[in-house]
Amino acid sequence: MAKIGVLALQGDFAEHIAVLHRLATDCREVRLPGHLEGLDGLIIPGGESTTIARLLDVYDIREPLKRKVREGMSVWGTCAGMILLARKLVEDRPQPMELMDIEVQRNAYGRQVDSFEADIPIAALGVAPFHCIFIRAPKIKHLGPGVEVLGKLTEGGVVAIQQGKLLATAFHPELTEDTRFHEYFLSIVAGQSHDPYPGPD
Repeated sequence: MAKIGVLALQGDFAEHIAVLHRLATDCREVRLPGHLEGLDGLIIPGGESTTIARLLDVYDIREPLKRKVREGMSVWGTCAGMILLARKLVEDRPQPMELMDIEVQRNAYGRQVDSFEADIPIAALGVAPFHCIFIRAPKIKHLGPGVEVLGKLTEGGVVAIQQGKLLATAFHPELTEDTRFHEYFLSIVAGQSHDPYPGPD
C-alpha cells in the first residue's frame, strides 16, 4: 500500500488526513525532513503560503522535498500548495519550490470575503462535476507546455492542473464530502514509476 504524507506545518492538513483515513490510506503528518523517508506521495495543504514557505526553511524541509520529487515522489498542492509548487509567482514572495512549470498570482480572486464555490466538470474524475470551494484562491497566469489542464471555471480560468506526477488545485477538495480528487492523486502515486519527473521547464 502507498504511504502518503501531509505537510503539517500550517493550514488545513487535518482535513486531508481525515479524507485519507476514509479511503483507508496509510498516511502520516510531515513536519521534519526525516518524515519524508518512505513516502510515495505528499500533499501540501491550503493555508498561508508565506508561513508555510518560511517553515519549510526553518525546519530544513525545502531541499529534501525537492530531492524526493526528483527521485520520483508524487506531490499534490491545494491552494497555498499550488503557490509553493510554482516555478514563478507574480509577487516577490514567498519563494516557491519551482517544481511545476506555472506562474501563479496569490489571492487573485480577492480576500476571504470573496471566497466562492463552483461545480466544475473534470473529465479525469468522471461525468459528475466536482464541487469546488475557493478560499483566497490563487490564479494561474501562465502554463508551461508540459502542463495538462484538468479543470476550468466557466469564464476560462484554469483551476486544476497536472504535470507528470505533480498535481495542483486552486480549490480545497478536502473541505467537501467528495473523495474523488484524493482518489485521483492516489492513482497518480500508484502509476508514478512509469512517469519520470518532467522538471519545471
